[in-house]
Amino acid sequence: MLFEKLSSNLSSMTSVLLRGGVVIDTDPSPTVLGVSDVLVRDGVIAAVGPALPAETGTEVIDASGTIVLPGFVDTHRHTWQSGIRAILPDSTLPAYLERVFYAISPRYEARDVHAGVLGGALECLDSGITTLLDWSHIQHTPAHTDANVEALKASGIRFVFGYAYPVTGDAGTMAIEARRVLREHFGDDRRSMAIAAFGPEIAGAERGVAEWRLARELGLPVSAHMGGRDTESAERGIAVLERAGLLTHPATYIHANHYADEAFKRIAASGGSVSVTPTSETMLNIGYPPTGRARAAGLPTSLSGDTVASGPGDMFSLMRAAYMFERVRPDGAGLGFTTRDVLCMATIEGAETLGLGDVTGSLRPGKQADLVMLRTDTLGMASAHDPIAAVVLCADTKSVDTVLVGGRIVKRGGRLLGHDIPAVLADIAESAARVGR
Repeated sequence: MLFEKLSSNLSSMTSVLLRGGVVIDTDPSPTVLGVSDVLVRDGVIAAVGPALPAETGTEVIDASGTIVLPGFVDTHRHTWQSGIRAILPDSTLPAYLERVFYAISPRYEARDVHAGVLGGALECLDSGITTLLDWSHIQHTPAHTDANVEALKASGIRFVFGYAYPVTGDAGTMAIEARRVLREHFGDDRRSMAIAAFGPEIAGAERGVAEWRLARELGLPVSAHMGGRDTESAERGIAVLERAGLLTHPATYIHANHYADEAFKRIAASGGSVSVTPTSETMLNIGYPPTGRARAAGLPTSLSGDTVASGPGDMFSLMRAAYMFERVRPDGAGLGFTTRDVLCMATIEGAETLGLGDVTGSLRPGKQADLVMLRTDTLGMASAHDPIAAVVLCADTKSVDTVLVGGRIVKRGGRLLGHDIPAVLADIAESAARVGR
């Protein structure tokens, strides 16, 4: 698979030993392992435990004074929008669609897409997000698409490219272009691409059925904004998929706020998953985050940043928002939701949502070494009694000291590696001045 090949090559086939950090694993549930080591060999987690021997040629990283845990997983982000950050605060979903999707998006050239996606992906890595589903609805031309994928690859993040063909495009052309993207950019790697579907709720039943059938034909999962309008629309969308015999195709339901509990059970039985964006769902008045209800139905339930046009882009903000909104549910049903539950959503459940549960999301030996080291020698993290609670409730982006993706060190000592960050920022600024007017 492409991301495994990239991770292996970029790690230069070397061994790395993270020595003496307080280690948190998430499999089978978030657990503090205490002061331990993590051995990485050829990009893969080889062993976790205290006082592991350092093999000849192993780079030893002093992790003392840090918390070591799996990298975070963001299951839905419109990454191209990093150049229009905070352009639409204090707003609503209709206003967002009008301003960003219909007014600003058409101004984007391929170079703007590349600048925004590269900057957005590096923003993720900088904050400890090592895996990202880029829900990309900026495919004005094939050049836009190519620039998007190339920026994701250049960033060094582990990604799934969520390909959304324009709403106004016809199904035949959509299928041709999706096949091209898969063939030219991913080859046989079907775990690095998904069909980002506009239907059946946004673009109608016919479009939705065409998207799901295309995904089934290509062997790709679906990621769709469904359940975010109202209860009637949510039920109607599921019914469309059931009538077409497509509900059982692997799919992630984004903004599933308005599904009834019975609908969640049907989605769970179909093998589906849910992506919750607690910040945009509340700030854009989409609905109350369905975190606890979705998890109660047995659905893998994950977190996502959605858009920095109207909300934060780091996982720490998302974890805190999810935790707080669930804990204060009006019916009191969320009081059993814990910091361990939300860390699970940010890591292993996110990986499971993307079909990558056997690749990332925990420290199980044999998985790709996607790791984060968080500093504890700051006033905001010092003397934390519960490391998991500290990650969820106290840490922030400045806590992120070191990040590895597939064993490759992409951030060390608080600095991103391998990129000219001033140049990246200059490209974003130039693009923002042109498209955000």
